[in-house]
Amino acid sequence: MKKVWSFALIIMITMVLAACNGSEDLGTINVYTRDTSSGTRDGFMNGIDFGDASANDSLLVDGFITNDNNGIMTAMTTDTAGIGYVSLASLNQTVKGLNFNGVEPTIENVMNDSYGLKRPFNYMVRLEDDFENDRERDLTYAFIAFLESNDGADVINDEGAVSVSATGNFSDIREDYPVCDLDNSEYTLNFGGSDAIQSIAEALSDAFSPRCGNVNTVNDHTGSSDGYKRTQGEEKDGVNAKHVGYASRPFRGEELSNDESTRGQLAWDAIVAIVHNDNPLNNITADELKRIYSGDITEWSTLTE
Repeated sequence: MKKVWSFALIIMITMVLAACNGSEDLGTINVYTRDTSSGTRDGFMNGIDFGDASANDSLLVDGFITNDNNGIMTAMTTDTAGIGYVSLASLNQTVKGLNFNGVEPTIENVMNDSYGLKRPFNYMVRLEDDFENDRERDLTYAFIAFLESNDGADVINDEGAVSVSATGNFSDIREDYPVCDLDNSEYTLNFGGSDAIQSIAEALSDAFSPRCGNVNTVNDHTGSSDGYKRTQGEEKDGVNAKHVGYASRPFRGEELSNDESTRGQLAWDAIVAIVHNDNPLNNITADELKRIYSGDITEWSTLTE
């Protein structure tokens, strides 16, 4: 009997030591962020009450690492001491998504407004008289109608965001867009802007094309700021011009200068703080994130002990 108890005690001590060592061994926090053109960064920094840092790297902790959305996801699969943030639409089981202020990052909690770290997914199209030809203009308008339809909502929701519009089945709306009855296989619609929206944008494009004459679609996503620049801004007539640009943040400043009918919201999305799957942390607060990104908290033991 004594041997059984001794063996059980050894197992319990080993488990406790392993848990302690796991926390201590994480050491210094490696901080990952997006660049200043990112809508995800804008939403994240404003969501943790650190809005001044959305466009100012000098306010961040020394030694921070800048990556795009996919880069941060990949880094968290190997960097046990890392922390970053991504769109809920990008989250998968290769990393651990942390609860925010005690609330789990789920579509349901975005919809019931209990998850606080969320932001809008927006779109913008070219001005009506600024398309290369009438066919591309009509195809763009047909695409937006699809995006806002029940069919578009299903695509958006399947990709992990929360659609804000469902105007009816596209099969019923389609008659208002006779361009979709034509063979559009020689035409191309170009999409860009926020890379946090890229998976949704690609899924929408893929679903729209066979419903509208097999129009070609190209997605080239480089950041929310380019959603405006390449549809209505200074790059609208350059080699990177787009028909539809996406932003994973509210439009602001000069982006609001043109007709409001050329822009709208397609979804709500959550932003999720992520860590390596072996990190014992499960929850983090807005204040803790602000202190990590500002450099006030630099050691994992501060959070995991």
